Amino acid sequence: MQARDQGHAPEQRRGRPRSEAVERSILDAVVTLLEDGVPLGALSIERIARTAGVGKATIYRRWRGKEELFVDVLREVEPPEPALPGTSALDDLVVILEAMRVRGLAQRSSAMLHNVFVEMKSHPKLWDEYHDTVIAPRRQATFEVILRAVAAGELRDDIDPQLMNDLLTGPMLMRSVHRPYGDLPDGLAEQIVRTVLEGLRPTGDDD
Repeated sequence: MQARDQGHAPEQRRGRPRSEAVERSILDAVVTLLEDGVPLGALSIERIARTAGVGKATIYRRWRGKEELFVDVLREVEPPEPALPGTSALDDLVVILEAMRVRGLAQRSSAMLHNVFVEMKSHPKLWDEYHDTVIAPRRQATFEVILRAVAAGELRDDIDPQLMNDLLTGPMLMRSVHRPYGDLPDGLAEQIVRTVLEGLRPTGDDD
């Protein structure tokens, strides 16, 4: 469980002690409780501290509250964010969409992950924290790839880049999130990107 959101990791929190072993025991305690079927709403700092064998103050020195802690736990158990090759818009976008596909498969195969994401929707503070620190940076990374591709002449410059972002990521999100039983086969990421890019290439581009 060493995965972190590469390139968009949160800044070191002021005053947070550098103790990997203590932090690991706390993160592992949350995962243990979740795997035991304890609902998010029942996960108090007191209960987490008891399970981890630390004091509440130790947790609060590292996280401002449960929302921050839970988001860090999710970063640990989700598949890691891959490095982008940077060779072309096609290559970068395929890697980004493949990561989305892998996360979708992980949520389907892990009852704990599935249940946590379902429960998060009913905890607005937790969902907002996850969106702001995980989802938004991922979307921004895709947006930046699109902007670079437009500047390099790989994509059309007469279409709103945000719309391009939606066109590229929407199909994978639909299958992995909104259609829990949608097919997620190998090669889907490249198929989506190649299909969408056919309409986003500049006129006269024969590649």
